[in-house]
Amino acid sequence: MTDFNVRSLLSRKCLSGLLTLSWLVSACGNATPEMPQAGAVPVTVDTVRKGVVEESAEFNGKLEAKRRVVVRPQTDGQITAIAVNSGDAVEAGKLIVQLKPQKNQAEVNAAVSNVNVRQASLNSTRAELNGAKAEESRAKAQVQSAQADLQSQIAEVQRQQAEVKLRQEEFKRSTFLVSEGVQPQQELDEKKRNLDTAIANLKSQQALRNSRQEALNGARAALRAARERIKGAEAALDRENARVREAEAQVGVVSEDLDDNRITAPISGIIGDISAKVGDYVEQGDDLTSITQNSTLELRLSIPVERADQLRLGLPVELVDTNIRGKISFISPQVDSEAQSILAKATFTNDGNLRDGQFVRARVIWNSQSGILIPMTAVSRIGGQAFVFLVEDGESQEKIARQQPISLGALQGGKYPVLKGLEGGEKMVTEGILKLSDGAPIDPNSQPQETETTPSPEAQ
Repeated sequence: MTDFNVRSLLSRKCLSGLLTLSWLVSACGNATPEMPQAGAVPVTVDTVRKGVVEESAEFNGKLEAKRRVVVRPQTDGQITAIAVNSGDAVEAGKLIVQLKPQKNQAEVNAAVSNVNVRQASLNSTRAELNGAKAEESRAKAQVQSAQADLQSQIAEVQRQQAEVKLRQEEFKRSTFLVSEGVQPQQELDEKKRNLDTAIANLKSQQALRNSRQEALNGARAALRAARERIKGAEAALDRENARVREAEAQVGVVSEDLDDNRITAPISGIIGDISAKVGDYVEQGDDLTSITQNSTLELRLSIPVERADQLRLGLPVELVDTNIRGKISFISPQVDSEAQSILAKATFTNDGNLRDGQFVRARVIWNSQSGILIPMTAVSRIGGQAFVFLVEDGESQEKIARQQPISLGALQGGKYPVLKGLEGGEKMVTEGILKLSDGAPIDPNSQPQETETTPSPEAQ
């Protein structure tokens, strides 16, 4: 090296030292804040916090309304009126479409009139039955009264028979005494009169007994007649009841034929598309529209049999990219032998953003536990290894980004669960990582100016 070169190098070193010393003295003499290191990358920093980490699996499926019916006519006819519009909310029983009647109203009126005639005849027969039953009751009372009278009269006849027998004994004894001259003839004549009177009374009571027997026989005959009349009235009542039912059935037939022209909503719900127009002729079984109750929707899921031990009723299910959650409401007792999967249904309450037949991606949450969750924007990958940048103190109190390898779980709600590599409480760069490298100086107090988007998990 020449003397000139040596002197030039020494001069530059001395000058550099003097300038550095001058800057330090100036800095110490002024109470101005420390300026950020030149070239520091502006980033956003946040503290690593714990949250709820969920073990889950995602499945594709189609939402189905729990109740959905297709509205079809029950008879052929021409449309005369359409009472609703597509998208209308309707209550069960509301008129949807009116067809031109194929049956005349006069037929219905005639059938109703026939029912009234049959009903009047039925009422008359019922009155006849009631009259026969009343007559039976009277006949029973007469029989009971006649039986009581007869029994009383029989007792009277028996008393008179005893009286006659007594008078006969007295007359016989008097006859003997008179023949012996012990009693006068007058005594015998008196006994004879008493005997004749007793015999006459007996005959009178016997005649009255026979009369009361005839009265009893007559009452019994009247009772038998009343019972025969009841049987006849009951048979007639059965016939009239059958005729009334037949007439009412006929009314039902003609009325149903007439009602078939009024197509009403079988359930409450939302009207689907109505392609038919007034004047169109439709046939029985044609699709007119649909009615959907979509306040509650079901999602059919095919769960692998390997997850059978984790599958249970009430398990939460979340629609991906939404805050809509439902739960498992049905688990099939059978396994699909071809797919080796189990059919499960998840039920969701519709917030108005879901549709019947909509394809969605759902996340079945098997279990939840405390853990660390970090945003997608904080994660970078090199050769398949995931990293985050932690904030550390560098020399001269500057902040630097230190690359920290981590192990991640499945993405949930825009955040990754950290399985290994973070403990919680660390300071971590959450935005502005695209310009960082291990040990790079950072400025956590500035807003990052990155316009690039963080690669999606699939792209990474």
